[in-house]
Amino acid sequence: MNGDPSTPYSRDLGDELRQVRERYTTFRGRRIARMLGWDPGKVSNIEHGKARATEIDIVQYLGRCGRSQAFIEDFLDRYRSAFDLYFVQVHTNLRTMAMAESAADKITNYDMTTIPGLLQSEAYALALYEARGALTTDLIEAAVRFRMERQAILRRHDRPDCTFYIHENALRLKVGSDEIMEDQLMRLLFHTHVIRIVPSASGPAGVLMANYVLWQYEKRGSVVFTESDVAQVFVQDEVGVKRCKSIFAHLDALALSEEQSRTMVADLASRSREDLNGRRLHLA
Repeated sequence: MNGDPSTPYSRDLGDELRQVRERYTTFRGRRIARMLGWDPGKVSNIEHGKARATEIDIVQYLGRCGRSQAFIEDFLDRYRSAFDLYFVQVHTNLRTMAMAESAADKITNYDMTTIPGLLQSEAYALALYEARGALTTDLIEAAVRFRMERQAILRRHDRPDCTFYIHENALRLKVGSDEIMEDQLMRLLFHTHVIRIVPSASGPAGVLMANYVLWQYEKRGSVVFTESDVAQVFVQDEVGVKRCKSIFAHLDALALSEEQSRTMVADLASRSREDLNGRRLHLA
């Protein structure tokens, strides 16, 4: 764990405490520490999710910030699971996931059915949400906007080292129009991340039970993430992380090389363009 016992959820809730302090008071961390009789380092560690606060600590902290009893009780209900090494969250709560992702030094991803969210074009993401029909128009717009905002981490000068294992089925699944698919496939070719295609020829060995993400950090423990339309699951337990790493080692043996993968993507994009041009000529 590299000496840092924090979890994605503890960091999320710690940051929420900081935001409450900054929004509802004029107190800096040192001042609220003096008011509570704490060492300033305690405030910093709690707000960074590095130390588990007691329920008394939370009550005193939020009370000094002028929060109501109902607010405090709601926060405590959530905080009780902040340091759990296995944590399940509703799939619509994206803040914890986004914070964990944005802080990662290395991201390894496996997707079996669709292009990974960090690599999706806006048109592809929109068509995917619309096809699934699970969200209202307003929620779809918000979800697509959030997905595009997440991709900013790939444009940073200190961007994480990313490897995306994508099953061939995801490349061949048509999402939206032919134009959208051609653009999406071409988009995969012009980025600095590593793409490894898991070929359909690998059979059941390349078809895993879920999509997986492994976030690795320089100064804290690695985190495994998986999600469905029902829930998001965060795993920081050593056994779970070790199991995920073995899954990616398995995929590394099955997947095409980076050069072969890009050749496959380019070939599929070319076929998509030929089909599209053929239909245009036919219509003309």
